[in-house]
Amino acid sequence: MAIAAVKGDKTLAELAQQHDVHPNQIAEWKTQLLERAAQVFGGSSPETPPVDLKVLHAKIGQLALENDFLESALTKAGLLSARR
Repeated sequence: MAIAAVKGDKTLAELAQQHDVHPNQIAEWKTQLLERAAQVFGGSSPETPPVDLKVLHAKIGQLALENDFLESALTKAGLLSARR
């Protein structure tokens, strides 16, 4: 319906009546299509920042140590049953 709205062969009211949809919804779809068409069809997309794997691995290691420490402390305090 968004493509039909862009073509302009029929009014939004006509499309809405034909497909039993509110005209505002068709207008929203048309706007979304026009705004995002370049992304969908291979246009430029927002650049994603490069991922630094060393930083992520360091964070995983830190979190694993913290989890082990907390699990041990809670088990010794009797607040966590030994699961292993």
